[in-house]
Amino acid sequence: MKSPLILRLVVCAASLTGLAASGQVVASAPYTVSVFATSIPNVDFAPDSIAVLDGHVFVGYGDGVAPDGSDGKSSTIVEYNTNGDMLKTYTVLGHNDGLRANPTTHLLWAMQNEDANPNLVIIDPKNGTQTKYTFGPTPHGGGYDDIAFRGSDVFLSASNPSNNPNNAPAIVKAQINGGTVTVTPVLSGTATAIDIPTDTPVTLNLQDPDSMIFNPLGDLVLDSQADAELIIVHHVGFFDQTAYHLALTQNGSPVQIDDTVFATSSHGVILVSDRDGETVYAISRELFSPAAAYSATPTTVAALDPDTGVLTDIVTGMVSPHGMAFIKTK
Repeated sequence: MKSPLILRLVVCAASLTGLAASGQVVASAPYTVSVFATSIPNVDFAPDSIAVLDGHVFVGYGDGVAPDGSDGKSSTIVEYNTNGDMLKTYTVLGHNDGLRANPTTHLLWAMQNEDANPNLVIIDPKNGTQTKYTFGPTPHGGGYDDIAFRGSDVFLSASNPSNNPNNAPAIVKAQINGGTVTVTPVLSGTATAIDIPTDTPVTLNLQDPDSMIFNPLGDLVLDSQADAELIIVHHVGFFDQTAYHLALTQNGSPVQIDDTVFATSSHGVILVSDRDGETVYAISRELFSPAAAYSATPTTVAALDPDTGVLTDIVTGMVSPHGMAFIKTK
Protein backbone atom coordinates (compact mmCIF):
# COMPACT_ATOMS: atom_id res chain seq x y z
CA MET A 1 0.00 0.00 0.00
CA LYS A 2 1.30 3.43 -0.92
CA SER A 3 2.07 5.95 1.80
CA PRO A 4 -0.17 9.05 2.20
CA LEU A 5 2.56 11.25 0.72
CA ILE A 6 2.92 9.09 -2.37
CA LEU A 7 -0.86 9.12 -2.76
CA ARG A 8 -0.71 12.88 -2.47
CA LEU A 9 1.70 12.94 -5.43
CA VAL A 10 -0.75 10.94 -7.50
CA VAL A 11 -3.66 13.18 -6.57
CA CYS A 12 -1.60 16.24 -7.52
CA ALA A 13 -0.86 14.98 -11.03
CA ALA A 14 -3.41 17.39 -12.48
CA SER A 15 -1.74 20.30 -10.71
CA LEU A 16 1.64 19.18 -12.05
CA THR A 17 0.30 19.06 -15.62
CA GLY A 18 -1.02 22.60 -15.33
CA LEU A 19 2.23 23.94 -13.89
CA ALA A 20 4.36 22.27 -16.54
CA ALA A 21 2.10 23.48 -19.33
CA SER A 22 2.40 27.07 -18.15
CA GLY A 23 6.18 26.79 -18.07
CA GLN A 24 6.40 27.50 -14.36
CA VAL A 25 7.78 24.32 -12.83
CA VAL A 26 9.25 21.41 -14.79
CA ALA A 27 10.94 18.24 -13.52
CA SER A 28 13.51 16.32 -15.53
CA ALA A 29 12.95 12.57 -15.82
CA PRO A 30 13.05 10.42 -13.75
CA TYR A 31 11.88 13.08 -11.27
CA THR A 32 8.32 14.32 -10.85
CA VAL A 33 7.07 17.38 -8.99
CA SER A 34 3.72 18.34 -7.48
CA VAL A 35 2.23 20.89 -5.11
CA PHE A 36 2.33 19.92 -1.43
CA ALA A 37 0.97 23.15 0.09
CA THR A 38 0.45 26.80 -0.79
CA SER A 39 0.50 30.06 1.13
CA ILE A 40 -2.68 31.76 2.30
CA PRO A 41 -2.77 35.27 0.79
CA ASN A 42 -2.42 38.03 3.40
CA VAL A 43 -2.25 35.43 6.19
CA ASP A 44 0.75 33.08 5.85
CA PHE A 45 3.24 33.87 3.11
CA ALA A 46 6.92 33.47 2.15
CA PRO A 47 7.43 29.78 3.10
CA ASP A 48 11.02 28.99 4.01
CA SER A 49 12.40 26.39 6.43
CA ILE A 50 10.89 22.91 6.59
CA ALA A 51 11.10 20.42 9.45
CA VAL A 52 9.66 16.93 9.76
CA LEU A 53 8.71 15.47 13.14
CA ASP A 54 6.71 12.36 14.02
CA GLY A 55 5.01 12.14 10.64
CA HIS A 56 4.08 15.83 10.48
CA VAL A 57 5.58 18.58 8.33
CA PHE A 58 6.30 22.03 9.77
CA VAL A 59 6.88 25.04 7.50
CA GLY A 60 8.12 28.42 8.69
CA TYR A 61 6.50 31.40 6.96
CA GLY A 62 8.49 34.64 7.11
CA ASP A 63 5.36 36.79 6.62
CA GLY A 64 7.48 39.74 5.51
CA VAL A 65 8.99 40.28 8.97
CA ALA A 66 12.30 42.17 9.16
CA PRO A 67 15.23 39.71 9.38
CA ASP A 68 16.55 41.51 12.48
CA GLY A 69 13.12 41.61 14.15
CA SER A 70 13.25 45.41 14.30
CA ASP A 71 9.64 45.85 13.16
CA GLY A 72 8.26 43.92 16.15
CA LYS A 73 6.18 41.64 13.92
CA SER A 74 5.72 37.87 14.12
CA SER A 75 6.16 34.87 11.81
CA THR A 76 3.94 31.83 11.48
CA ILE A 77 4.86 28.16 11.65
CA VAL A 78 2.27 25.88 10.05
CA GLU A 79 1.93 22.20 10.90
CA TYR A 80 0.71 19.87 8.12
CA ASN A 81 0.02 16.18 7.83
CA THR A 82 1.71 14.26 5.00
CA ASN A 83 -1.26 14.97 2.72
CA GLY A 84 -0.50 18.69 2.93
CA ASP A 85 -3.56 19.42 5.08
CA MET A 86 -3.06 22.24 7.57
CA LEU A 87 -3.42 21.04 11.17
CA LYS A 88 -2.23 23.85 13.42
CA THR A 89 -0.40 27.18 13.41
CA TYR A 90 2.12 28.69 15.81
CA THR A 91 3.12 32.35 16.09
CA VAL A 92 6.68 33.34 16.98
CA LEU A 93 7.96 36.88 17.55
CA GLY A 94 10.49 37.91 14.91
CA HIS A 95 11.53 36.58 11.52
CA ASN A 96 11.64 32.79 11.53
CA ASP A 97 14.43 31.32 9.44
CA GLY A 98 15.91 28.25 11.14
CA LEU A 99 13.42 25.47 11.92
CA ARG A 100 14.52 21.99 13.01
CA ALA A 101 13.12 19.00 14.87
CA ASN A 102 15.18 17.69 17.77
CA PRO A 103 15.17 13.90 17.19
CA THR A 104 16.00 13.18 20.83
CA THR A 105 13.37 15.29 22.59
CA HIS A 106 10.81 15.41 19.74
CA LEU A 107 10.56 19.18 20.21
CA LEU A 108 10.59 21.79 17.46
CA TRP A 109 13.28 24.48 17.56
CA ALA A 110 12.48 27.76 15.80
CA MET A 111 15.21 30.39 15.36
CA GLN A 112 14.25 34.01 14.75
CA ASN A 113 16.11 37.06 13.42
CA GLU A 114 19.06 35.77 11.44
CA ASP A 115 20.51 39.25 10.89
CA ALA A 116 20.58 40.48 14.53
CA ASN A 117 18.77 40.25 17.89
CA PRO A 118 18.19 36.48 17.69
CA ASN A 119 15.75 34.52 19.80
CA LEU A 120 14.91 30.84 20.03
CA VAL A 121 11.45 29.36 20.56
CA ILE A 122 11.10 25.67 21.45
CA ILE A 123 7.67 24.23 20.64
CA ASP A 124 6.12 21.05 21.98
CA PRO A 125 3.73 20.00 19.17
CA LYS A 126 1.96 17.53 21.45
CA ASN A 127 0.46 20.23 23.66
CA GLY A 128 1.27 23.40 21.71
CA THR A 129 3.38 24.99 24.45
CA GLN A 130 6.10 27.45 23.44
CA THR A 131 9.14 28.53 25.44
CA LYS A 132 11.19 31.53 24.34
CA TYR A 133 14.93 31.90 24.97
CA THR A 134 17.19 34.91 24.39
CA PHE A 135 20.87 35.32 23.51
CA GLY A 136 23.54 37.60 24.85
CA PRO A 137 25.61 39.77 22.51
CA THR A 138 26.62 37.68 19.52
CA PRO A 139 30.40 37.28 19.03
CA HIS A 140 30.11 37.81 15.27
CA GLY A 141 27.74 40.79 15.43
CA GLY A 142 24.82 39.22 13.54
CA GLY A 143 22.16 36.65 14.37
CA TYR A 144 21.82 32.87 14.16
CA ASP A 145 20.29 31.02 11.27
CA ASP A 146 20.17 27.24 11.16
CA ILE A 147 20.25 24.49 13.78
CA ALA A 148 21.77 20.99 13.67
CA PHE A 149 21.50 18.24 16.29
CA ARG A 150 23.94 15.44 17.11
CA GLY A 151 22.85 13.52 20.20
CA SER A 152 22.70 16.07 23.01
CA ASP A 153 24.85 18.59 21.09
CA VAL A 154 23.26 21.55 19.32
CA PHE A 155 25.09 23.57 16.67
CA LEU A 156 24.07 26.95 15.23
CA SER A 157 25.25 28.82 12.15
CA ALA A 158 26.41 32.34 13.02
CA SER A 159 24.82 34.40 10.27
CA ASN A 160 25.34 37.94 8.98
CA PRO A 161 28.82 38.54 10.43
CA SER A 162 29.73 42.21 10.83
CA ASN A 163 33.45 41.97 9.93
CA ASN A 164 35.42 41.20 6.80
CA PRO A 165 37.52 39.16 7.19
CA ASN A 166 35.25 37.24 9.52
CA ASN A 167 37.52 36.23 12.39
CA ALA A 168 34.51 35.42 14.58
CA PRO A 169 32.87 31.99 14.92
CA ALA A 170 30.90 30.79 11.90
CA ILE A 171 29.57 27.75 13.77
CA VAL A 172 28.86 27.71 17.51
CA LYS A 173 27.69 25.10 19.99
CA ALA A 174 24.60 26.11 21.99
CA GLN A 175 23.49 25.29 25.50
CA ILE A 176 20.38 26.45 27.31
CA ASN A 177 20.87 27.93 30.77
CA GLY A 178 17.64 29.09 32.36
CA GLY A 179 15.96 31.46 29.91
CA THR A 180 19.06 32.15 27.83
CA VAL A 181 21.18 30.39 25.23
CA THR A 182 24.94 30.46 25.70
CA VAL A 183 27.29 29.65 22.85
CA THR A 184 30.88 28.45 22.47
CA PRO A 185 32.95 28.70 19.26
CA VAL A 186 33.27 25.61 17.06
CA LEU A 187 34.59 26.83 13.69
CA SER A 188 36.17 30.21 12.92
CA GLY A 189 35.10 32.13 9.85
CA THR A 190 38.78 32.22 8.83
CA ALA A 191 39.61 28.60 9.59
CA THR A 192 41.89 26.54 7.38
CA ALA A 193 40.11 23.91 5.29
CA ILE A 194 41.09 21.26 2.77
CA ASP A 195 39.70 21.94 -0.70
CA ILE A 196 38.01 18.72 -1.81
CA PRO A 197 38.72 18.74 -5.60
CA THR A 198 42.39 19.77 -5.23
CA ASP A 199 43.22 18.29 -1.80
CA THR A 200 45.06 21.50 -0.89
CA PRO A 201 44.65 23.80 2.14
CA VAL A 202 42.67 27.04 1.77
CA THR A 203 41.99 29.86 4.24
CA LEU A 204 38.29 30.53 4.60
CA ASN A 205 36.52 33.87 4.93
CA LEU A 206 32.92 32.89 5.60
CA GLN A 207 30.79 35.98 5.00
CA ASP A 208 27.37 34.31 4.92
CA PRO A 209 27.03 31.20 7.15
CA ASP A 210 23.51 29.97 6.49
CA SER A 211 21.99 26.49 6.28
CA MET A 212 23.41 23.42 8.03
CA ILE A 213 22.74 19.71 8.00
CA PHE A 214 24.52 16.51 9.02
CA ASN A 215 25.28 14.30 6.06
CA PRO A 216 24.86 10.50 6.18
CA LEU A 217 28.53 10.13 7.20
CA GLY A 218 28.01 12.24 10.32
CA ASP A 219 29.82 15.34 9.02
CA LEU A 220 28.29 18.78 9.54
CA VAL A 221 27.68 20.55 6.22
CA LEU A 222 27.51 24.37 6.34
CA ASP A 223 26.40 26.51 3.42
CA SER A 224 28.16 29.88 3.24
CA GLN A 225 25.57 31.20 0.85
CA ALA A 226 26.98 34.43 -0.59
CA ASP A 227 30.40 32.75 -0.84
CA ALA A 228 28.98 29.98 -3.08
CA GLU A 229 30.65 27.24 -1.06
CA LEU A 230 29.99 24.39 1.32
CA ILE A 231 32.11 23.69 4.37
CA ILE A 232 32.07 20.07 5.53
CA VAL A 233 33.24 19.62 9.11
CA HIS A 234 34.46 16.16 10.07
CA HIS A 235 34.33 15.23 13.79
CA VAL A 236 32.76 18.62 14.52
CA GLY A 237 33.45 19.81 18.05
CA PHE A 238 36.16 17.20 18.74
CA PHE A 239 39.91 17.68 19.13
CA ASP A 240 40.57 16.21 15.66
CA GLN A 241 37.95 18.35 13.92
CA THR A 242 38.81 18.91 10.24
CA ALA A 243 37.11 21.27 7.79
CA TYR A 244 36.77 20.66 4.04
CA HIS A 245 35.90 23.22 1.37
CA LEU A 246 33.73 22.71 -1.72
CA ALA A 247 33.18 25.52 -4.22
CA LEU A 248 29.77 25.32 -5.94
CA THR A 249 29.17 25.73 -9.67
CA GLN A 250 26.20 25.49 -11.99
CA ASN A 251 26.61 25.59 -15.77
CA GLY A 252 30.27 26.46 -15.26
CA SER A 253 29.73 29.49 -13.00
CA PRO A 254 29.76 29.94 -9.21
CA VAL A 255 26.28 29.59 -7.71
CA GLN A 256 24.73 30.38 -4.36
CA ILE A 257 22.52 27.77 -2.74
CA ASP A 258 20.23 27.64 0.26
CA ASP A 259 19.28 24.32 1.85
CA THR A 260 20.88 20.97 1.00
CA VAL A 261 19.33 17.59 1.81
CA PHE A 262 20.48 14.00 1.54
CA ALA A 263 18.41 10.98 0.52
CA THR A 264 18.18 8.84 3.66
CA SER A 265 16.17 6.12 1.93
CA SER A 266 15.76 4.78 -1.60
CA HIS A 267 12.05 5.57 -1.29
CA GLY A 268 11.16 9.11 -0.35
CA VAL A 269 10.12 12.61 -1.27
CA ILE A 270 11.99 15.91 -1.26
CA LEU A 271 9.98 18.86 0.00
CA VAL A 272 11.15 22.31 -1.07
CA SER A 273 9.67 25.71 -0.30
CA ASP A 274 9.51 28.18 -3.17
CA ARG A 275 9.54 31.26 -0.96
CA ASP A 276 8.56 33.91 -3.48
CA GLY A 277 6.45 31.43 -5.44
CA GLU A 278 4.35 30.95 -2.28
CA THR A 279 4.36 27.17 -2.71
CA VAL A 280 5.84 24.08 -1.11
CA TYR A 281 6.59 21.41 -3.70
CA ALA A 282 7.13 17.65 -3.44
CA ILE A 283 9.78 16.08 -5.68
CA SER A 284 9.87 12.33 -6.16
CA ARG A 285 11.35 9.52 -8.22
CA GLU A 286 10.95 5.76 -8.19
CA LEU A 287 14.29 5.17 -6.44
CA PHE A 288 16.75 7.61 -4.86
CA SER A 289 20.45 6.76 -4.81
CA PRO A 290 21.67 6.23 -1.23
CA ALA A 291 23.02 9.47 0.29
CA ALA A 292 22.34 11.46 -2.91
CA ALA A 293 22.59 15.20 -2.26
CA TYR A 294 20.24 17.91 -3.52
CA SER A 295 20.40 21.69 -3.13
CA ALA A 296 18.16 24.70 -3.70
CA THR A 297 19.77 27.12 -6.16
CA PRO A 298 18.33 30.61 -6.88
CA THR A 299 15.64 29.25 -9.26
CA THR A 300 16.05 25.46 -9.37
CA VAL A 301 16.49 22.31 -7.34
CA ALA A 302 19.65 20.53 -8.39
CA ALA A 303 21.55 17.31 -7.74
CA LEU A 304 24.89 18.04 -6.05
CA ASP A 305 28.10 16.20 -6.87
CA PRO A 306 29.91 16.12 -3.48
CA ASP A 307 33.29 15.51 -5.15
CA THR A 308 33.26 18.44 -7.58
CA GLY A 309 30.60 20.85 -6.29
CA VAL A 310 28.82 20.76 -9.66
CA LEU A 311 25.04 21.20 -9.50
CA THR A 312 22.77 19.66 -12.15
CA ASP A 313 19.15 20.81 -12.32
CA ILE A 314 16.37 18.32 -11.65
CA VAL A 315 13.50 20.84 -11.29
CA THR A 316 13.42 24.23 -13.00
CA GLY A 317 11.06 27.21 -13.12
CA MET A 318 10.74 28.01 -9.42
CA VAL A 319 10.89 31.61 -8.26
CA SER A 320 13.09 31.33 -5.16
CA PRO A 321 13.58 27.85 -3.65
CA HIS A 322 14.83 27.87 -0.05
CA GLY A 323 13.96 25.33 2.67
CA MET A 324 14.19 21.60 1.99
CA ALA A 325 13.52 18.30 3.73
CA PHE A 326 13.71 14.64 2.74
CA ILE A 327 10.93 12.31 3.94
CA LYS A 328 11.17 8.54 3.87
CA THR A 329 8.02 6.95 2.44
CA LYS A 330 8.82 3.29 3.12
